[in-house]
Amino acid sequence: MRTIHANFCLMNSETEAEKVLKKYFSHPSFRGNQEIIINRLLSGSGNHCLVLMPTGAGKSLCYQVPSLCLPGGTLVISPLISLMKDQVDSLKSRGIKAAFINSTVSREKKEKRLEQFVSGKIKILYITPERFKKPDFMRSIRQADISLLAVDEAHCISVWGSDFRPDYSRIGEFREALGNPLTIALTASATPEVQKDIVRCLGLEQDEVKIFHQGIKRPNLRLEAEEMLDEDAKIAKILTLIEENPGSGIIYFALIRTLENFSELLDRKKISHLTYHGKLPQRERRDVQNIFMKEQELVLATNAFGMGIDKADIRLIVHAEIPGSIESYYQEIGRAGRDGKPALCFLLYNQDDLTIHMDFIKWSNPEPSYYEKLHQFLQKNMDKVNAFGRDYLNDQLVYKNRFDFRLETALGLMERYGVLSGSIPQKNLTIMGELPPELTDQERHDEGIMHDRKKLLGIVNYFRSESCRFAGIEEYFGFPGEEDCGHCDNCLDL
Repeated sequence: MRTIHANFCLMNSETEAEKVLKKYFSHPSFRGNQEIIINRLLSGSGNHCLVLMPTGAGKSLCYQVPSLCLPGGTLVISPLISLMKDQVDSLKSRGIKAAFINSTVSREKKEKRLEQFVSGKIKILYITPERFKKPDFMRSIRQADISLLAVDEAHCISVWGSDFRPDYSRIGEFREALGNPLTIALTASATPEVQKDIVRCLGLEQDEVKIFHQGIKRPNLRLEAEEMLDEDAKIAKILTLIEENPGSGIIYFALIRTLENFSELLDRKKISHLTYHGKLPQRERRDVQNIFMKEQELVLATNAFGMGIDKADIRLIVHAEIPGSIESYYQEIGRAGRDGKPALCFLLYNQDDLTIHMDFIKWSNPEPSYYEKLHQFLQKNMDKVNAFGRDYLNDQLVYKNRFDFRLETALGLMERYGVLSGSIPQKNLTIMGELPPELTDQERHDEGIMHDRKKLLGIVNYFRSESCRFAGIEEYFGFPGEEDCGHCDNCLDL
């Protein structure tokens, strides 16, 4: 694999891609690597691409523009249901025939949109990877003329990437069923290990793929970090940051109870804010997101908030506790300052945060024996589980520690691997099969624990570093970082 940096331009005269860019997207020229990526895709069927590009840097154009130049349709695989509608609405407003199919769409509309894509009436179709599990979908999609397969959030392919999804790991199999179309994979961040895994899981050879990396640095973002000796110091610092950086902002918390405590403090001080976490009802979460997108608001959130957030004027990102990895941190600060104006990203560090994340690592990697115990209990007691709910099930498995979240992880992965269908809230949870070896292999489990601990060490080293913070992030992702960015606390000697 070869890495291409954006330091040259290939074309002097206006091409079809440039005409499409101006006509449909109203941009006078391409940015960064966009032009050479698009040229590679348009130059031949075997010219596959892996694109690593910062959030907000224009990844979508890398497949949207060639989709309008190629003869067939473009199939976009994305995990972001919340973002699909926004992207499709934007494309439609530009006169581009696009649609999406996901769990929010009625059966009738799914069938109609799929038929329109197969017949060529729809040019770009967005789907989730889980859609490939549907036999009817596979029978129909094989009839389509697909010129380009775009895999968004491609780090989800790799078991070593953040947000791993088992159905993503089968995209190579699905790609083969579609006739191995020209492919572009896109993500904001991927370590060298994850990059290799993406290529392998797509069913491609390393020499078939070029990696395009646009760099990590964004001059309008200022990165700062500071150690907090106790909770009072942390609260005082966050209040100061809010006061000094008005406008839209996100304060990330690792624990919901810590978020709620801080929300109560802001209420007492009459500081306007929103709260967002995974235990809120879906409708309330959607309302919070809609308000935030439209208004200058502060949001207190867990990392559940952010997927699909494309707000240009976020001026402040604060991590009240350290995130679990450089990948998570980079994705979250990437939501700041997309309008190109200055924004502050502030990381607060406390040694006690490491204990929280060690628990998270344990909960996100349930032991094989836990999966086996859960599977056996569900086989014998599914009626009671559906009747009495999640708390009943957790009590039978954990007994004492009500803050043990292994059950959420285990149920989620068992559903993704096809072991379960339905859900406890809907009282229709059903066992579909046996546990896969991926969930019962002790060596694989131990390797996952060690890998997550190394990720946590990466964010600790980032905090402790006295060198350029942007360079440290670039080196983590396997690219040479230039010292002295001029806009982080270490380079500015703050």
